[in-house]
Amino acid sequence: MIKKKNLKNKEEVNWEERVVQIKRVTKVVKGGKKLSFRAVLVIGNEKGQIGVGVGKASDVIGAVKKGVTDAKKHIINVPVTKFYSIPHPIYGISGAAKIILRPSATGSGVIAGGSTRTVLELAGIKNILAKQLGSNNTLNNARAALNALKNLRTFQETADNRNISLEYLYKE
Repeated sequence: MIKKKNLKNKEEVNWEERVVQIKRVTKVVKGGKKLSFRAVLVIGNEKGQIGVGVGKASDVIGAVKKGVTDAKKHIINVPVTKFYSIPHPIYGISGAAKIILRPSATGSGVIAGGSTRTVLELAGIKNILAKQLGSNNTLNNARAALNALKNLRTFQETADNRNISLEYLYKE
């Protein structure tokens, strides 16, 4: 758990971090092979804020620290409904990885696999159905989930974009 002081709201934000993947990577140089570690991390506060980061270093601890710093730079806000789901179905894409996110009934839980599950849980979403398509790459699937969550819109935002009232939007 990381505690970060938010000066705007004068309250402490509790960030939970989860390591999704640690991979040993090598670089071939003149003298042979140089080993390093790549860490993929997800941080979130389970209240609609989420970030995915990557860190590379010669040791695992350094890679994790760099990953946390990178994740904090890429934090987004997610609109979560009162039933702890998402407002509408959406697609996300990152590289060859595609993801489908659909709102689910209350009590169904997080039906997702791999890094997508970690991203959705740390965002504070409790009822959702997700399907990964195309690629098994952990990092790209996490980024595709982040892309989908970033493109979500609330009913109020949709009504404002169309210049109609929220009641008229529901009437259609």
